[in-house]
Amino acid sequence: MIHAQARTAGFDAALLLVVPAAAFMLLLFVYPFVYGLVLSFEPKDAGALANYHKFFTSSRLWPTIGTTLKLALPATIINVFVALPIAYRMRVRSRWQRVLTTLLVVPITLGTVLIAEGMLTYFGPRGWLSQFLQVTHLYDGAIRLTHNYWGVLISLVISGFPFAFLLILSYITGIDPVLARAASTLGADRKAQFRHIYLPLLAPGLAMCFCLAFVQAFSVFPSAVLLGAPAGPTRVISIAAYEAAFEQYDYSLASAIAMIMGAVQLVIVAFVLSLRGWFYKGPVTGGKG
Repeated sequence: MIHAQARTAGFDAALLLVVPAAAFMLLLFVYPFVYGLVLSFEPKDAGALANYHKFFTSSRLWPTIGTTLKLALPATIINVFVALPIAYRMRVRSRWQRVLTTLLVVPITLGTVLIAEGMLTYFGPRGWLSQFLQVTHLYDGAIRLTHNYWGVLISLVISGFPFAFLLILSYITGIDPVLARAASTLGADRKAQFRHIYLPLLAPGLAMCFCLAFVQAFSVFPSAVLLGAPAGPTRVISIAAYEAAFEQYDYSLASAIAMIMGAVQLVIVAFVLSLRGWFYKGPVTGGKG
């Protein structure tokens, strides 16, 4: 009887937690997505697919997909594959690990707008970098690292690298070092240990890190406006959605662009997650404890 009452009380407590969480997910994620999806099929003066037809037939809209991918994919690849060896070298807990992780939190807390302001100060045509190179006669002329493709790419790397590094570091420190020590007793050097132990166990974490970093970079908007050329080479898809919503006041077209944006991200994420099985198939049981 007592056990039954305890189980009933536990079930009621779990239900009290699940219902608010489900309502929270419904209000913040499911309802906005469904509303935007339905709105995208309600254009002002044409058929249900008019917005999608307009997007893929307009020379100012459909190229924004390629422009965004040219920014998001290189930035994600740089962040993940540069963060991986650094996190691997710092997998052992030390004072330097704590110092570096603390310093890397700063770009995350600053945000993209303050990072863009700092880049304009340092990397602009009249910034400190350009002035230093001119004074030292290392380079004649202004350094063009802002208001173009490179400015946006550098901004995405600066803002995205700390996130990728901290996420990979959390994964790699969770792998039991006893596995590597056991492999070393069998003659495996550090490269073999990384290739046959750490990399297979890191594959799910790397894939998840790549997906999260890509989604973050693909939704670039402030950097493309402040540091790029929003009317030219850095006119990303988020800018097209913004123009449709707040300049043309066509919220149906803006919703359709947002749906296309989500579909492109979903395709890339599904492809990356499908590659996890190439590294390792089996249970991941390399965690500590």
